[in-house]
Amino acid sequence: MILEGVAQRQALLARSKTVAMVGASANPLRPSYTVFSYLRTQGRFDVTPINPTIAAIDGVKAYPSLAVYAAEHGAPDIVDVFRKPSEVVELAREAIAAGAKAIWFQYGVINEEAIQLADAAGLDVVVDRCIKVESARFNGGLATNGLNSGLITSRRRA
Repeated sequence: MILEGVAQRQALLARSKTVAMVGASANPLRPSYTVFSYLRTQGRFDVTPINPTIAAIDGVKAYPSLAVYAAEHGAPDIVDVFRKPSEVVELAREAIAAGAKAIWFQYGVINEEAIQLADAAGLDVVVDRCIKVESARFNGGLATNGLNSGLITSRRRA
């Protein structure tokens, strides 16, 4: 099912424990590192990087593929995707084969074929959303405008 509603995404995050992050990076300047680090330090999810070019990120073992991850840990609740849209059809097939319950396509990762493939296989599908932003939003980490202003006041700046 394609999860378009806020309540659907919130329910997915509430029932999920494991996140396999495909395309996670060890480079602190990359968004995939920031999201990995945030989710990992929040303590709600067991987040594992899936990247064939690295051994670990911040001491967390990386796996070269979803198949290798699933063989050792079982099916992930969510496969979070940081890949080019042109590369995600095969990744959707891998997520289905690994027994994933959901696939989350990050901002800009939009491939209709991959979306329909995952949906038809019964996975919950989130498209063009950031799992970090949604998680923070549902846990009170974001202000209404989508940013944590850091201000503790009811008055706006002049």
